[in-house]
Amino acid sequence: MHFNFKKTMSIQTLIESAVKKGFLTLYNTEIPTVEFQATRKEFEGDITVVVFPMLRYKKGNPVQIGNDLGNYIVENVKEVTRFNVVKGFLNLVIDDALYLKSFDIIFKNSTYGFVNTSTNNDAVLVEYSSPNTNKPLHLGHVRNNLLGYAISEILKAAGKKVYKTQIINDRGIHICKSMLAWQKYAPNGSDGKKETPLTTYNEDLRKGDKLVGNYYVKFDQEYKKEIRDLVASGISEEDAKKQAPLLLEAQEMLKKWEAGDEQVVALWKEMNQWVYEGFETTYENLGVNFDSYYYESNTYLLGKDNIEEGLKNGVFFKKEDGSVWIDLTEDGLDEKIVLRSDGTAVYMTQDIGTAVQRSKDYPDVNGMVYTVGNEQEYHFKVLFLILQKLGYNWADQLYHLSYGMVDLPSGKMKSREGTVVDADELMVEMTDTARSLSQELGKLEGYSNEEKESLYKTIGLGALKYYILKVDPRKRILFDPKESVDFQGNTGPFIQYTYARIQSILRKATFDYSQPITDIELHEKEKELIKIIENYPEIIQQAAANHSPALIANYTYDLVKEFNSFYQNVSILGEENQDKKIIRVQLSKKVSDIIKSAFSLLGIEVPERM
Repeated sequence: MHFNFKKTMSIQTLIESAVKKGFLTLYNTEIPTVEFQATRKEFEGDITVVVFPMLRYKKGNPVQIGNDLGNYIVENVKEVTRFNVVKGFLNLVIDDALYLKSFDIIFKNSTYGFVNTSTNNDAVLVEYSSPNTNKPLHLGHVRNNLLGYAISEILKAAGKKVYKTQIINDRGIHICKSMLAWQKYAPNGSDGKKETPLTTYNEDLRKGDKLVGNYYVKFDQEYKKEIRDLVASGISEEDAKKQAPLLLEAQEMLKKWEAGDEQVVALWKEMNQWVYEGFETTYENLGVNFDSYYYESNTYLLGKDNIEEGLKNGVFFKKEDGSVWIDLTEDGLDEKIVLRSDGTAVYMTQDIGTAVQRSKDYPDVNGMVYTVGNEQEYHFKVLFLILQKLGYNWADQLYHLSYGMVDLPSGKMKSREGTVVDADELMVEMTDTARSLSQELGKLEGYSNEEKESLYKTIGLGALKYYILKVDPRKRILFDPKESVDFQGNTGPFIQYTYARIQSILRKATFDYSQPITDIELHEKEKELIKIIENYPEIIQQAAANHSPALIANYTYDLVKEFNSFYQNVSILGEENQDKKIIRVQLSKKVSDIIKSAFSLLGIEVPERM
């Protein structure tokens, strides 16, 4: 009985099916999975089956089992020509014809690696960005946005339906501070009206988030002056911080907002709108987007009903002062407050309510991903446990995409305040860095200025995104703009350059290279390239399961390294044998397709010329 190589089958799938059938035939036992690894360089073979895990299902000598399976596969799979067994590893030699057949299927598949979402009814909601409306987005938000966007795209590619969302922290004392400072200190124009993003003379503040952020800084400056004056008059610093007139005024403004004061609410809406417009520009420049928005001003009262319900069901308990708590000591955590004694909500209350609200807004959602910094790890452990105990069936599909800080080499790129790096400034800086390095290399003859500027942006942003996304999300990053724009090594520009190089090959390949090639002897480098191309669908699935864009980034780098080795070792367009030339152009074409596809998952563009 020979196995058919079906349309969708990869070499690995074929071998897996043969090993399972062989095990059943030889030992009358089913095995659920087959473990593979790359064959070690010192042994003959193209793919290695690991025998040791099979000993769970069949006691015996792993070498003997390996030999039994090897003989069975050679007998029944004509594309496997011979085998050898080293300890518990079965090394199989695959006929070139199978590689060619496998590659032909891949070559013709325009959505290679992606799973169609229509087969999956479960949707995932991914939350990212989630800024405060009192200041512009900074470097930390950049990592957050890039991670959230990339993981959304990866989950989609893996077959999930995805909704991208964010919750905007648009209420509270922070925004009142910006509002009050604007009222007090904003200059009046000739029409007697205070400056807005549209009327300001300060170019840097024409973006609404910058203007509002500027007044938040102004509040802080004036507040500190008041504290110094109060301390000088003999009041302790602690009391001065509480008694400063400016802070008391901001607190009063917050009370008015909560009471629905018309004037305060109107100003709040106006200034927040400036910020939203500013954010949208940043998101657009960064290349991220959202399907829906939640606003804390609408959600901060949510969750109280859920607390009531949980009290009835015994999930929560009341203390003597009337505050409501949950005891998580049996789960290895501690007691956590979910409602204050005066009946006001804490952040946890709101997060419970928001999660439940989202499940109502999106009934097909069976999982949520929260892209939030690692300082909130404990908060999410508690939140997820509470939602499980409240009995929501989607609560065991919640994931905290926790990420580390982004540090800068000191003095490399400081914002005007010297503490935070503004996201917009960072993107300009990256484009500038790409411009100066490209000019040094002098590779852009024949480009118009417009084409050059577009390319610098593509390279600069690609460098930024790749540098941040190639690192495991949980790790801290030391981000060096100059290093990230290097055209050598594990960088975005290096991969972009390889893509552009392949496009140049394809433009010169003026013959028809669409037909399948079935009967040639493959060069070792061609074989290695097909092997790594075959891994792409699996890498997407792994990246989705681990919520790690780094797996996609580093796979792309490995693919590019392998392609460059192939490019150096074999002649592509100079090859005299037409069939060999065709397969090499096809391989080049597919590598560039995968680079483009993988980079689109990371939100990175690729240039046709560089």
